[in-house]
Amino acid sequence: MADPVLSVRNLHVRFRTGDGTLHAVKGIDLDVAAGETVAIVGESGSGKSQTMMSVMGLLASNGWAEGSVRYRGDELVGLTPDKLNHYRGSKLTMIFQEPMTSLDPLYRIGDQLALPLTAHGGLSKAQARARAIELLELVRIPDPARRIDSYPHELSGGQRQRVMIAMALSNNPDVLIADEPTTALDVTVQAQILELLRDLQKRLSMSIVFITHDLGIVRRFADRTYVMKRGEVVESGRTQDIFSAPTHPYTRMLIDAEPTGRKEPAPLNAPLVMDARNIEVQFAIKSGLFSRTSHVLRAVDGVSLSVRAGETVGVVGESGSGKSTLGRAILRLLPASGMVRFEDRNLMPLDRGGMRPLRRHLQLVFQDPFGSLSPRMTAGEIVTEGLLVHEPSISRKERDRRAAQAFDEVRLDPAWRNRFPHEFSGGQRQRIAIARAMILHPKLVVLDEPTSALDRSVQKEIVELLRDLQKAHALAYVFISHDLAVVRALSDEIMVMKSGKVVERGTAEQIFDRPQENYTRDLIAAAFLHERKPGKAEAPLAS
Repeated sequence: MADPVLSVRNLHVRFRTGDGTLHAVKGIDLDVAAGETVAIVGESGSGKSQTMMSVMGLLASNGWAEGSVRYRGDELVGLTPDKLNHYRGSKLTMIFQEPMTSLDPLYRIGDQLALPLTAHGGLSKAQARARAIELLELVRIPDPARRIDSYPHELSGGQRQRVMIAMALSNNPDVLIADEPTTALDVTVQAQILELLRDLQKRLSMSIVFITHDLGIVRRFADRTYVMKRGEVVESGRTQDIFSAPTHPYTRMLIDAEPTGRKEPAPLNAPLVMDARNIEVQFAIKSGLFSRTSHVLRAVDGVSLSVRAGETVGVVGESGSGKSTLGRAILRLLPASGMVRFEDRNLMPLDRGGMRPLRRHLQLVFQDPFGSLSPRMTAGEIVTEGLLVHEPSISRKERDRRAAQAFDEVRLDPAWRNRFPHEFSGGQRQRIAIARAMILHPKLVVLDEPTSALDRSVQKEIVELLRDLQKAHALAYVFISHDLAVVRALSDEIMVMKSGKVVERGTAEQIFDRPQENYTRDLIAAAFLHERKPGKAEAPLAS
């Protein structure tokens, strides 16, 4: 390799905590050449993000870095913030996983784009606005002259991420660090963002460091890959070599972690649990904050579905397709028209009081386990909260026994039920959320993106857990997701939604092997990048 643009040697990152010093990164070496894409992969907690945060001098106040980080020969470790700002935002830039939390909701995107241009580029306000419009055009945001005056909430997730990329590129950096920039995006938007980054890299001769746990992206996008585990690099080399012949067991585990296999089909004579017909959900959207005029958005438009005991119906589509709204509508959690029958009862005429006795049989598991678990309650209290409503007469001792039983069923140590949510990993928190639903012995569970925020290896564990619980209790699942690998592994039937309508439905084999609609083909092509013909940085998995 020629002299690297970025060179890391013997880097250590530590944090002071209440339990002592946490050694997050343990003496790693890393190089990035000009115009090269380097991927850093590993599970949550492997140290991959903290490595790059230390490069940028963005560690939390209780953290510090030791070792060497050189940009074109200049040492960055130990520089004051003022001196680091000579490099940050101009030579080295970073984009983060969730653009909505990175963009200030109170400022128009044009003002936020102008800030690095005036701070680092010395442009006037008018020059910065003109350059901001050029940047929005560069990242392919339609009608940039109008969109520049939009607030972040007025843009889609993909558009917000494009704004973050535009901000990072504003001063033509040498190195762009992308920290999980596509995890929260639909597969089709994800593919667009990756293609955009590749195009911009060629046009700007830029190096990219890509931090991710998605090996499908790495396989398509990266020239070289570093695999991290518990703060150490356990394997590195050309991406093609790592995928075709991994040398470390951890790397092989990551490669093999994509959910695989198929669930056992439900018995043909299984009873019908839920039958929904012609579901429609409409929202009145105001044209402005103080406007009285509004238009009607038909979020779900005449959708029907039925699910039997032991069966899983997968619902897939991009953000805004109506899949999550449909899930809440069949549970009667928002106003809808049509017919919903649970076993032998029509739910539509029932008011809140009429629905309450049935709630224990109709459960919902959310996407973000941390956001759906109260930080002030122990895990045991969270899991047994439903028992206070539906079985108020049982004793505290019995509730605790049932909590321990539920923990054991979702493969968590029952002794952990007195811990708080922040003391668990993401996968463990999702198991707690599942236990909260399962303790009530439901008959139908709507799972709304329950694995999208998890590492692939944890996703695989959750998929296997859901399969086992379904088999043990003959549960009916409605599984909502944009992750087609997980949907394929869990579903008997799949519905593909677009703009509130079902555009295609069929068995998992029909949808994935013989899709009929172009929209479905696009989703599959965007999700399963490894099925495309390998290019420069792609290679098929070793058998």
